[in-house]
Parts: sequence; C-alpha cells; structure tokens
Amino acid sequence: MVFNMKLGGKIKRNINRVHEKDISLTNTIIKDLVFPNEYCVYTSDGILLYQTDCIDFMDRLIKQYPDGIFDMIFADPPYFLSNGGITCVSGKMVKVDKGDWDKSRGVDKNHIFNLEWLSRCQRLLKPTGSIWVSGTHHVIYSVGFAMQQLGFKILNDITWEKPNPPPNLSCRYFTHSTETIIWAAKNEKSRHKFNYDLVRKMNNNKQMKTVWTIYPPSNDEKRYGKHPTQKPLKLLERIILSSTDMEDLVFDPFSGSSTTGIAAIKYKRYFIGCEMSDEYIRLSRKRFDGFLNEARNTPLLFKEDL
Repeated sequence: MVFNMKLGGKIKRNINRVHEKDISLTNTIIKDLVFPNEYCVYTSDGILLYQTDCIDFMDRLIKQYPDGIFDMIFADPPYFLSNGGITCVSGKMVKVDKGDWDKSRGVDKNHIFNLEWLSRCQRLLKPTGSIWVSGTHHVIYSVGFAMQQLGFKILNDITWEKPNPPPNLSCRYFTHSTETIIWAAKNEKSRHKFNYDLVRKMNNNKQMKTVWTIYPPSNDEKRYGKHPTQKPLKLLERIILSSTDMEDLVFDPFSGSSTTGIAAIKYKRYFIGCEMSDEYIRLSRKRFDGFLNEARNTPLLFKEDL
C-alpha cells in the first residue's frame, strides 16, 4: 500500500525538500488534516518529517486541533546522561557524549522540560490514543512523575531487556541491560486502543508479558548511519501493532533516525516526526528512501507477517 499526500490540491510524491520560498504556497494534507509546510524536510508516501523544535511544532498544531489528532505517540526524549561518564563501545572505553541535546541542565530544569513536551503530547492525543515513552533511569522517573502530575493514565511499564549489553567497565555497578518504556493513555477516562488478539497471536497465543527481550538494532538497520539511542525496528513494530490500526496517525517528537517512521509505514500507518539535528535528518531521509525503494521493488517482503 502506497500513501498519497495532497499538496495544494494536487498529488505529489517524493518531495525531499521544501524550500523557504515555497512555504507560503501550500499546506500538506494527510487524512484530511492540514499540516504546515514550514520546516518540512521530507514528505513522501504517508511521511512528514520536520526539522524544528517539537514544542514549537506542537504548539502550532494545538491551535489548529485543540481536541487532538494523533492515534499514538512514541517518544525517546533526551536521557540527560552525557555528563563525562564512560561506556564500552566495540570493546573500547569511550566517553558518554551523545551531544549537547543530551546534557543535563539539572534535575529541576530537566523535569520542567519533560512536563512541557508531555503536556503538549497529551493535548494532541485523541481520546482513544496512547503514548509510549522510553528511557533509562536517568530520565524515566521524571517522565513517570510528570505523567502523574499531568493526569495521564499509566497503563504499563515495559522492561526492554537487551540480551547483549556492553560490560560495565568500572566494575562498581550491575551491568545496565534494560530500558523502561511507559505506556499511558491521555487521561483516566480514556478508552485506549489495544489490539489484544493480535498481540496474543504475536506471542504464540499466550498473553504477552511486560518484559520484552529484543536485540539492539542490527547492522542492516544502521547501514545508512546510526543514532546513539537508536531503537530496534522490532521494538517499534510491536508497539505500533499493539496500539494502532491501519491508517492511524503516529507522531514522534524526537524522531532521531526515524525508526518509528519506518515501523509506521511498514504497517500502513501515517507518520509525523520532528528532529532538530542536520545529521539525523540526513540519516532519516536515507532510511526512508531506502525502505520505500525496497518496498516498491519487493512488495511481498512487507506484508503483515507477524
């Protein structure tokens, strides 16, 4: 299935760059919803990727859609752990320095930031929508507390277990081998979507537990480059299949290498993403182009085999 998106009333595809001079001419329409062209750097086959601050972008959408538009949000926010520590990469000791975006501003400011972006996500969720937020212990407790403060309904906390974590070089801690993913509905009154029968089928006809053992991204997933907190495609596929339906609208405010987008379009969902970094915008565009080319050339490869 190939998606179309209307620009200015006409069908256009594979538009890889929207220049400043074109911004005022058209808006982008997806599922009868109008999205701005400003800061849009990739649009093709059900994908809209924006190079802009997610809070500014969400504020703009809230003015247009105060009752919410997204069926699902996945967020992998900054972990605030790039503060001079060390880790092991390919058997070598390296400093933990993912970039300025991952540096802590202090506990209070970090928490205010989490409240700010989460409050906007909450307003943009549909009443039946849900949000998934991943993180390590550096940030996930702040995220969970912020969700409680904002009135989200926390549904589950998923433990993503990594079978082959890097060793702990200091030998003063247990080896870090998990991340937590909080799944929450918009509020206590929400009737969230959960594809129970499908999830059970995915798990050999047994109820799926909240500990998911999934390997980190494969070399094939990183063939165009990699993001320091890149999530495995299998993880996002499970999240999207369990909590959305075909042609639902998925949003990722911290899109990174756009694994969320790849999983969404693979299973015929629409995708909106925000990312600030030039490097990861380029990486995302390469991944989208590569995936879409493969999907068109070998359509049977991307059927819904669970």
